[in-house]
Amino acid sequence: MAIIKTENLTYIYGDGTPFRKVAVDDVNLEIDEGEMVGIIGHTGSGKSTLIQHFNGLLKPTSGSVLIDGERLWDDKSKLRPVRFKVGLVFQYPEYQLFEETCYKDIGFGPKNMGLDNAEVDRRIKETAKMVGITADMLDKSPFELSGGQKRRVAIAGVMAMEPKVLILDEPASGLDPKGRDQILGLIKEYHREKKNTVLLVSHSMEDIAKNVSKILVMNKAKLYCYDDTRTVFHRAAQLEEMGLAVPQITRVFNRLKAMGLDIGDDVYTTKYAKELLLKLLAEKKFNRGIETD
Repeated sequence: MAIIKTENLTYIYGDGTPFRKVAVDDVNLEIDEGEMVGIIGHTGSGKSTLIQHFNGLLKPTSGSVLIDGERLWDDKSKLRPVRFKVGLVFQYPEYQLFEETCYKDIGFGPKNMGLDNAEVDRRIKETAKMVGITADMLDKSPFELSGGQKRRVAIAGVMAMEPKVLILDEPASGLDPKGRDQILGLIKEYHREKKNTVLLVSHSMEDIAKNVSKILVMNKAKLYCYDDTRTVFHRAAQLEEMGLAVPQITRVFNRLKAMGLDIGDDVYTTKYAKELLLKLLAEKKFNRGIETD
């Protein structure tokens, strides 16, 4: 069943002014419950505008958005509860921290849902543990923590609302490689444990390739494609024409294929590349002109 559905969704900034710009153009899309989806597109492609429609931050210029079968904006009185189903983590979410303690910051969302104190407490402690925030850190000010820890607290604040859909806009942006892996690892573990829908917006094709099962590609305000990860990266040449950098391992294998090596053109992770190379070595399919250890 589709947890997110759009019907001819269009959004125009500055409509009726000289600054008119179509940001999302006639997008028809269905995302099934439980999927982990990567969203990619060049700067200005419309991906950030698109995700802001999924929890009602933006109202469509035309068309509609359905969340779990409910059409947003048909009845404004029902908009608030529907928004609780879709949690949105903006880029650099640590800048949105404001409470005295990490405990209060993580509990802000659940408390505003009208939950009782016992349920709020359960969600805070459970989510904090999930993202690696220890019990002693909960009593600290979030501003005493490191950058990576602040981001964990901010993400935990959205996770604690237990949304059916969690959307993260560049969650690893600005972090060092270790921090990136930790944040993306906890998001993947959250998806594995909760089995809900996760949408991951990222400019890093490596991050997308390693963590999602499907990819949504936006190009010039339109939905270019929405398909499984291998099929999307199979279109490496078209993605590069859009200004998107495919994973480095994909570029390497495309080059090897151009040199005459009999391999597929859907390699997008180092793990799969290793398995493929070992298989080719076992079958002795390497050309003599390519040296191997």
